Amino acid sequence: MKFKTILFAAAVSVSTLAFAQETSEKKFGPPAGNAVVGDTYGAVVVSNESKAITVDKLSKKLKKDNKKVEGIAVKGKVTDVCEKKGCWLTIQTEDNSQFFVKMKDYTFFVPTALKGKNVVLEGTAERKVTSIDEQKHYAEDAKKPQAEIDAITTPKEEIRFVANGIKVVN
Repeated sequence: MKFKTILFAAAVSVSTLAFAQETSEKKFGPPAGNAVVGDTYGAVVVSNESKAITVDKLSKKLKKDNKKVEGIAVKGKVTDVCEKKGCWLTIQTEDNSQFFVKMKDYTFFVPTALKGKNVVLEGTAERKVTSIDEQKHYAEDAKKPQAEIDAITTPKEEIRFVANGIKVVN
């Protein structure tokens, strides 16, 4: 009888562990959603597309001012989203490079369906040097091929944006 009780307890423990792991993966993955026009993530975005500046104008402003720019609205196309949590994304620039966007204090995340959509971001932008290790970390999050990760060998100066809110515009 003791053997059956132990066997039953072990089976319950294994099934509980499997359920907890499945729930944990769902809880900590990117949020679900289709990222349709009008969807907002994070704080309410008050700027509309016509009031937001282009990535090119942001780049010029940062080069000119050489400092952090707060409370700015930028429009652009999402080229990549963190597949682990939806905790960062990249925006296409006019010269076919990208700039990196993190969510303020990790208080919100975005669905992977945001990839390919046009958005308006509100937040803070600055030019920053990103270390090799940090670049590799984000490349791993994006599930880039190992050869591409290994090719990262120098720090990179880039625009970094911390978003308070993101709105899908088309």
